[in-house]
Amino acid sequence: MPDPVTIASGICAAGALLSSWQLSRRAVRAEAEIGRLQAELTAERHAASHDPLTGLPNRRAFYRLAATLLTDCSGRPLVAVVLDLDDFKQVNDRYGHAAGDQVLISVAERLATFAGDNLVARLGGDEFAGLLASPTLDRRWIEHATRRLCDMLAAPIPLGTTTLQVTASVGLAPVHGSQLTEALDRADAAMYEAKGIGAGRRDRALRDTAHLAEC
Repeated sequence: MPDPVTIASGICAAGALLSSWQLSRRAVRAEAEIGRLQAELTAERHAASHDPLTGLPNRRAFYRLAATLLTDCSGRPLVAVVLDLDDFKQVNDRYGHAAGDQVLISVAERLATFAGDNLVARLGGDEFAGLLASPTLDRRWIEHATRRLCDMLAAPIPLGTTTLQVTASVGLAPVHGSQLTEALDRADAAMYEAKGIGAGRRDRALRDTAHLAEC
């Protein structure tokens, strides 16, 4: 006949093993739940600060990130850029909103490629903005950068079985000190001036403190 003490010891050992296994399973489930919650939080934070269509920072994130750059630019000159597509409504009306979305995605990708490590964002609709660190505020550098951006935007955009070329109006203005809003206002004014001028006067100077282009 089995020893009662031995039986009791075996039962206790089995119970301890079961409890250990259950605790291990609970720990695994808890870690998985924490990972899921962290992923959801990261996704929510990203969604709150990024445009869902293009993946670029949104207007709110642009101003927040720009403020950080203005205080940590290592003394390098900064140039504010504002870009607006011309007659974008006609793209939606003629080709449909799916095509319009693809145009916006393509423009965002090209703007991001042009900017490299610099900040670019979609402010809303067909309006984009950027903050570029430049080696100099020489007008020739700004004009060269504008022409390069225009050339990138001018490349045909594939839309299914067809392609589409879009034009854009661009305004650039140096940022003096931490006056980002003032620089964006000047760049915005230059951009709207470009819309009124048209392509025949591409890359003309608006004033000493801003530059415009009709791409």
